[in-house]
Amino acid sequence: MADDIKLYIGIDVGGTSVKEGLFNENGELLGKISVPTPPLTDEAGFNAVISGIDQLVAGTDATAAAVKGVGLAVPCPVPSSGEITLAANIEIDPPALKAALEGHCPEAAVRYVNDANAAAMGELWRGSAQGRDSMVMVTIGTGLGGGVVVNGDVIGGAFGAGGEIGHITVNPDETETCGCGRRGCLEQYASASGVVTNYLRACKAHGVEPHELSGSSDSRTVFQLCREGDEVALEAMETMTDYLSLGLTTISAVVDPEIYVLGGGASASSDVYLETLRKKFADRALKVSKDTPIEVATLGNDAGIIGAAYVALRASREA
Repeated sequence: MADDIKLYIGIDVGGTSVKEGLFNENGELLGKISVPTPPLTDEAGFNAVISGIDQLVAGTDATAAAVKGVGLAVPCPVPSSGEITLAANIEIDPPALKAALEGHCPEAAVRYVNDANAAAMGELWRGSAQGRDSMVMVTIGTGLGGGVVVNGDVIGGAFGAGGEIGHITVNPDETETCGCGRRGCLEQYASASGVVTNYLRACKAHGVEPHELSGSSDSRTVFQLCREGDEVALEAMETMTDYLSLGLTTISAVVDPEIYVLGGGASASSDVYLETLRKKFADRALKVSKDTPIEVATLGNDAGIIGAAYVALRASREA
């Protein structure tokens, strides 16, 4: 490998595992590993991440000095300052971890990015939004996450709330409380758990016994019932797409992205609801935005490491 090779590391910190990927400037994945998530608060935890970098670089004939950027996708808000102040689901000491990475990779720009925003950047660089300058990622999982990209840059926001599209208020009359403590959030209707809630409410309204579900976010079963023509499940899907289309039209009136990309576990069932969502969006959006494409993400579980690496690459070029 040439002496002037430039390498980039994407690290996706999850609740159970840390995934790390090594990329070149063209976004080619040169190698990846996954290790159980340690507390990222002390030398032992930092060394677990650093050893992963060393393993990946060892697969080339370069050294750590060839690493020009390290991006960390984390499941918490990352404000525009880059200073993480809230990390509810992971044990992490951001300044100390950043210092450890900078010490080990002295040529690298080290940056944090929210995990949903990282997925958006991944789809922009190598996925469904490749070749675009703006896009909005909608991650439909247990909750509803998002990532907003404008002019090639992910929007983290002044306080880290950029891309929190699941908490757009779409029903001010809602009486049930969202996980964020507010009421009527998009997440309550359009996430996997929201689809289940829609279904159970419809069952109660129609006086029918719900089909057995594996849990409170088992949208897969609800969508399968839709495929089988279950009218109550189809009503739940209609509720989902009603609110999701409302949320997307609101976003278009503010951001006007070139494309929406649907990711997360429930995107695997997009055959059930995608055309309905597209039609409702086109009917409700401003005329100039009604033809905005709505597509399904293609990068799967690698979106986080790809996007984190892309954030690092962009940071290194700005340094």
